[in-house]
Amino acid sequence: MFRVALPVLLGVGVTAWMMKDDFDPEILLNIDFNLHTVIAMALAVIFMIGRDFGLTWRFHTIASGDLTWGRAVRVDLMCAFTSAITPSAVGGSALAIFYLNREGIDVGRATALTLTTLFLDEMFFVIFCPIIFLLLPTSDLFGGNIDSGFFDSIEVVFWLVYAGICVWATILFFGIIAKPHGVAKMLRKIFHVKLLRRWEKSVTEMGDNMVATSKWVKNCGLKWWMNVFGATVVSWFSRYLLVNALFWGFVPGSSGFLVFGRQFVVWVVLMISPTPGGSGISEWLFSNYYGDLIGNISLALVMAVIWRILSYYVYLAAGICLMPSYFGRKKKKTIKFNSDKV
Repeated sequence: MFRVALPVLLGVGVTAWMMKDDFDPEILLNIDFNLHTVIAMALAVIFMIGRDFGLTWRFHTIASGDLTWGRAVRVDLMCAFTSAITPSAVGGSALAIFYLNREGIDVGRATALTLTTLFLDEMFFVIFCPIIFLLLPTSDLFGGNIDSGFFDSIEVVFWLVYAGICVWATILFFGIIAKPHGVAKMLRKIFHVKLLRRWEKSVTEMGDNMVATSKWVKNCGLKWWMNVFGATVVSWFSRYLLVNALFWGFVPGSSGFLVFGRQFVVWVVLMISPTPGGSGISEWLFSNYYGDLIGNISLALVMAVIWRILSYYVYLAAGICLMPSYFGRKKKKTIKFNSDKV
């Protein structure tokens, strides 16, 4: 329960701290909850569901029919719950292998599936971030017209994390597609050094898993790759469009494309959050990073709270409800790993 309570306390605590000095209760009375606002909130909920549809579709497709839609939903929600109670750098992928195995996927194949989903997520950022920066001026993404060290700091953190994403994506590409045996051999040599030897066993296992994953994905055709990457795009775009829906409802005059583009920066920065699920940091980042577009810190705080409810607390609650029955029921019969199966 402590792992569940900690992110809630962090999120609520930071929000309360910000509201103590900056929140004006009058803002709630001034919000016009008309049909336009209601439709915007409904769209936000639809995009929240779209995020889960994309990930469920990806789990179902990537498992080649061995994971039913219902079981794929359970894996998605449990991964989201894990992300909510662990630091963002760990995320739901840490236990995805376990959840897939609980649903009857052999550990070897579950590892291959998880590595492939990691690769797809990294490639999403590698491909789309440059597109966003080509279409939007850096000054708009990082508040160049505002004299604030905050935006400068965000820009530095973004580029450092994005560089790390590119490096990790490159390792995964060569590890599971281009040169799996070469990468596995290189990792063994690097981590055989005395200072790194404590991680040698884990890294060697990861290299072996990359080789096994490579044998499997090489049998996957273009249509399969289009489906799983399409599902990845649907999931990530839905997360971003949720915020667009909120802006359309509460700040209709803002640039929808700029709001969407800034979500790339938000999610990249949050990847290194040390708090469970980015609790506290997410609320603070949203309120400050979007503050110049909203123009009212009180309204920014209200929108940040709604955003976190739909993108975080819903999954925390779903995981709490699902966990007893999930771990209480009998484990599904294991389907043995077959690298030739697509």
